[in-house]
Amino acid sequence: MSAVEHIAGHTYHGRKGAIENAFRYSIDYLLLDAEVDARGPALFRRNRRGVTALHDRDHGGAPGAGSGPVWAREVLKQHQVHAPGALLLLAQPRVLGHVFNPVSFWLSHTADGKLIAVIAEVTNTFGDRHSYLCVKPDRSEILPSDRLVATKIFHVSPFQPIAGGYVFRFDIQPDRIGIWIEFSHGDGGLIATLTGTRKPLTNRGVVGALLRRPFGSRRVLALIHWQAFKLWWKGARYRPRPEPPLEDVTQ
Repeated sequence: MSAVEHIAGHTYHGRKGAIENAFRYSIDYLLLDAEVDARGPALFRRNRRGVTALHDRDHGGAPGAGSGPVWAREVLKQHQVHAPGALLLLAQPRVLGHVFNPVSFWLSHTADGKLIAVIAEVTNTFGDRHSYLCVKPDRSEILPSDRLVATKIFHVSPFQPIAGGYVFRFDIQPDRIGIWIEFSHGDGGLIATLTGTRKPLTNRGVVGALLRRPFGSRRVLALIHWQAFKLWWKGARYRPRPEPPLEDVTQ
């Protein structure tokens, strides 16, 4: 995969429990091979300033100080995941120099193209980051029907506890992507989804995204705070930010 792909998708969040809340927004993600010189249109840059861009320093480590695919390869090695195939990055791009990714995904493949591991890179609005390695115990191919579980240890929303667990499901097809994350705990939980079609990134696509969803990740941050205000207004309990976990990655 040498071209940059554009997923003009949708994300849905539905909160369950005593205080319910749900929303669905359109959103833009890019998908590329993180270890090759990806070909994109003039309005996209890789590790350089541009109207839209993806930078290694934004991923694979602390926000703004990451090492990109080098970090992801080291994580796979440390967890005995043999994945010599393509390492794809699915992330929201920088737009006019600004970036914020609530969650990005490293998609790791075998030599014959099978999805074998996913690193879900989660960033909160406090500037903390933690990643969950999603892999089957026998390191076999991840199928759309598989449910991969992880224990939640990272503070994301101040209106959700650091307790319970996640269930991840990935359906990555040549023409579309589908990701489902279900969080559950004793008082309820939520489900978050990301779905969309895969198309080559074009200048027209970049301009269209800017017109329909101006300001990129600044818009994402504004919508996050709007939903937080709605939860506060409904009476959801606010939990102060704790210290982030010492581990960068858990499985």
